[in-house]
Amino acid sequence: MSNDFRSARFWASALIEPALYEGARVIDATMGNGQDTLWLCERVGTAGKVYAFDIQPEAVSRTRERLAAAGLADNAELHCIGHEHMAEVVAEPVDVIMFNLGWLPGAAHRVTTRVETTLRAVDAALTLLKPDGLMTICVYPGHEEGMRELEALTRWAENLDPRRFDAMLRRYMNQPNDPPCLIAVKRNLRRGESR
Repeated sequence: MSNDFRSARFWASALIEPALYEGARVIDATMGNGQDTLWLCERVGTAGKVYAFDIQPEAVSRTRERLAAAGLADNAELHCIGHEHMAEVVAEPVDVIMFNLGWLPGAAHRVTTRVETTLRAVDAALTLLKPDGLMTICVYPGHEEGMRELEALTRWAENLDPRRFDAMLRRYMNQPNDPPCLIAVKRNLRRGESR
């Protein structure tokens, strides 16, 4: 067994996997190349639904191809719009929301997630999250906008009402180049609420 601490993406998957079930409703807020979208589709099954968002047509195309190759195209709705608009599209509460911020792997780095739209997106996500639902946000502070996102999202998470949400930050403390870190938020069950 390895004692490797692994990565923010690994931590996000490890937190989310127990919350997924056949028929779950989930959001991939940043579809990129479709790896997370596919992973979510595999776990929610044919009775589930994955809503995926990205502003880049190339990301939507890559994801559509990946899902089609796996025979899971019917499990997802792909939207070529910014994740800050998710609440305008998703009309039902969701169990899990994943964010993997930054830029599209293999594409130009000039198109990246931005603090202003990311903050609007995480606020929208909270309105969609079911009681006991979970949101993960992988943040990449190794570039200027990523560092701005980490600082803003950390403040945002610190100010969430602790009666309604649990929030945590997981990151390496002594590694060079500011490796990715994870912010996770769980909506707490309140008296009388059911999942």
